[in-house]
Amino acid sequence: MIGVIDYGAGNLQSVVKALDFIGCKSFITDKRDELIKADGAILPGVGSFADAMDCMRRSGADIAVRDFIDSGKPFLGICLGLQLLFDESEESPGVKGLGLLPGKVVRFSPEYGLKIPQIGWNSINLPKQSISIR
Repeated sequence: MIGVIDYGAGNLQSVVKALDFIGCKSFITDKRDELIKADGAILPGVGSFADAMDCMRRSGADIAVRDFIDSGKPFLGICLGLQLLFDESEESPGVKGLGLLPGKVVRFSPEYGLKIPQIGWNSINLPKQSISIR
């Protein structure tokens, strides 16, 4: 059972429909106590880093996400949901992210010639073999 985190700024139905399509049971929640019972969790996100972090803090989803990740269960951040895990974002100077991944989300450099916003699939090179959250 996968918990899809509702903090007021995510594309929840798209995620639920994708999970349904592959036969994976899921539920949408904004409650920490429900989320912590899930086998895995997904944090979707659409929109502005600052607005999303504000929604996360107001709803208590920031604490729910931290507690879930601390449980060691599988966790997936999609789009803005992944960006929120970092310390900060160039998009919203001065706004602190969840700080679960060290670093700052930055805009693609124009030297790569990528369309912005970038929605396509691309190759990536990872400087490390793996990363871990806390």
